[in-house]
Amino acid sequence: MVIGVLDLQGAVSEHVNMLTQCGVDTKLINELPDLDGIDGIVVPGGESTTIRKLLVREQMLAPLKQLVAEGFPVFGTCAGLVLLAQKESLNGLDGDVERNGFGRQRESFEAKIDVNGFDTPFHGVFIRAPYLKSVGNSATVLSKLEDGRIVAAKQENVLVTAFHPELTNDARFHQLFIDLIDSKQRVNA
Repeated sequence: MVIGVLDLQGAVSEHVNMLTQCGVDTKLINELPDLDGIDGIVVPGGESTTIRKLLVREQMLAPLKQLVAEGFPVFGTCAGLVLLAQKESLNGLDGDVERNGFGRQRESFEAKIDVNGFDTPFHGVFIRAPYLKSVGNSATVLSKLEDGRIVAAKQENVLVTAFHPELTNDARFHQLFIDLIDSKQRVNA
């Protein structure tokens, strides 16, 4: 299995390290031809407007959006969640996103969060984080904060978190993404 990590901005090396820890090969995605030969892709955090502009500049936005629409596995963290929830961007998750939903940089925080399917809480690192105000019927909420804000969700081939699991020592979300790819590969075999 080879998982691509979009290498335009954000916590790229941290995602590579986490995926390597899970025993999969990685490939940095900088331009359109890099999308060949991967089984899934991580869209890391960063600044969603900047990442979108870079995707357009590198002529990757439309092809990546098409791949997502065709069922290609994608994992978006923070800004990646924003891009996947925006119809004009990657349009992979039916949800209403609030960019910088917790405030500016100084309102960044860490919290233990309960996640459906995890035996113990996950340490969420929220940096100028978005959140989902709601998700459509085809999406599954994986985690909400106590105030009801949705911070992790899944929809068919798409996994998103409002926080940065790559900034922890806990590989459960990356393993969840690997499992999602495995299940899609078994269905398509």
